[in-house]
Amino acid sequence: MQRWYQATQTPLFQGHAEQIAAKLTQAAESRSQAAEALLAEAGYFDKNKRRMQYLEFREEGYLLGSGMVESGGKQFKTRFCGPGMRWSRPGAERLIPIRAAMMSDRFDETRQLVYNSPQN
Repeated sequence: MQRWYQATQTPLFQGHAEQIAAKLTQAAESRSQAAEALLAEAGYFDKNKRRMQYLEFREEGYLLGSGMVESGGKQFKTRFCGPGMRWSRPGAERLIPIRAAMMSDRFDETRQLVYNSPQN
């Protein structure tokens, strides 16, 4: 597995998911016992190749990885699920944009949108 990862890491990070799908399809032809799993993985890379344009995304300044999103999710959970806190769905839905605005230093811009939006 480690060897396969090393061999496919560069093409993947250069945005060539279709090459990986082709290699997996080719490998399925010679490995009958693992063919179904290999073809399923090839299908995944082929179906999601549009989302795997990592070189292009990096060039446009996007971050690759989930760490920032996971950390943000924890920040929201901490605020909304603390001891003794109970929120109705409509109440939480009105507070989420406010919390996001505060965390991104955009509170003043967002405040008017939130308070002038219709009730859920």
